Amino acid sequence: MGYLLDDLYPEAERIRLVVDNLNTHSPAAFYENFSAQEARRMSKKIEFVYTPKHGSWLNMVEIELYLAGEAMLKAASARYADARAGGRSVVCEERNRLGTSVDWRFTTEDARIKLRKLYPSIDA
Repeated sequence: MGYLLDDLYPEAERIRLVVDNLNTHSPAAFYENFSAQEARRMSKKIEFVYTPKHGSWLNMVEIELYLAGEAMLKAASARYADARAGGRSVVCEERNRLGTSVDWRFTTEDARIKLRKLYPSIDA
């Protein structure tokens, strides 16, 4: 977090982190790992945005990121001394060439049933 705040985005007033609901993804974790003063400074600058607890899409995203990371490491070790020297574009090109996709099974109708409590009903 220090690298994110101090090196990557030192001028940012606020940084939003999209995270899952793991117990370490909270301001309380700062206080467990840093001094109170440093934890407070970090907590003021970082806003946690939590993904849905039952988000089937999250698993798909995690799988895609894992596969992209694996492919990037293979490409980097085979073709590049430094993984940053083009590995990312090789991965994207290969996945696009293969037509890789996700078989989405959670339909709009499923969402209407499962999430009905979150949306107001319209009485005709």
